[in-house]
Amino acid sequence: MTGVSIRTVHDVTGLAAVTDYFSDVWQTPRSAPPYPAEVLHSLVHAGGAVHAAYDGTRLAGASVAVFGAQGDTYSLVAAADQGLGYAVKQAQRAWALGLGARIMRWTFDPLVGRNARFNLAKLGAAGTEYLVDFYGPMADGVNDGDESDRLTVTWELGASVTSYETPDRGGAPATHRAPDGDPLARRDLDDRHVWCRVPEDIVKLRAADPVLALRWRHAVREVFTEAFAQGFRATGMSRDGWYTLSRGAAV
Repeated sequence: MTGVSIRTVHDVTGLAAVTDYFSDVWQTPRSAPPYPAEVLHSLVHAGGAVHAAYDGTRLAGASVAVFGAQGDTYSLVAAADQGLGYAVKQAQRAWALGLGARIMRWTFDPLVGRNARFNLAKLGAAGTEYLVDFYGPMADGVNDGDESDRLTVTWELGASVTSYETPDRGGAPATHRAPDGDPLARRDLDDRHVWCRVPEDIVKLRAADPVLALRWRHAVREVFTEAFAQGFRATGMSRDGWYTLSRGAAV
């Protein structure tokens, strides 16, 4: 991408800039950042990596990854300006592969459909674990007032992405209703796939009507926890906001 560069950051000034960037993304005061610079410095010193994307000289994205269990890697956070997210994740991937890792994991809010499509469809990762109220109450400008359910993503770093699209939900019967009265979930007759819908923009909905947003949270939670208990995994996200959950998906 012309004019864009991505590099690991080790210096105090660079890490402070990344801290400020994350504060701006999560709408917190720069005096109370979600990832303080001293914490990032300690993670780098312990062998983790902070990547920063620059559009010219402007900081336009960043990510933080550490080693997890059994030599795999864990991405603590990643954010980027529009169009740069894929490059940031690929930089993390290259770093992890260079150190012998095979898998990277992270979590995201399952109600944020655009993130689901990026993680599952574009990167080819899978949602492998549903975590109820993972962080407890959050007081940032993005998640405030909601329950912090998260979906664990598992990314096989050496695998290729075979398709951006998902199986046709067609005439599969509805099993749950959404807060807006339309179908929330469908399940195919041979019991191989479940589809679940999320709001068009949960962040805007949460700001405008937090009570309704919480109803969506609980409704989607019910579908996911039931399906995951039966061996399903999240394997895709359509352009119109429907997850595909597949039974027995290998990860």
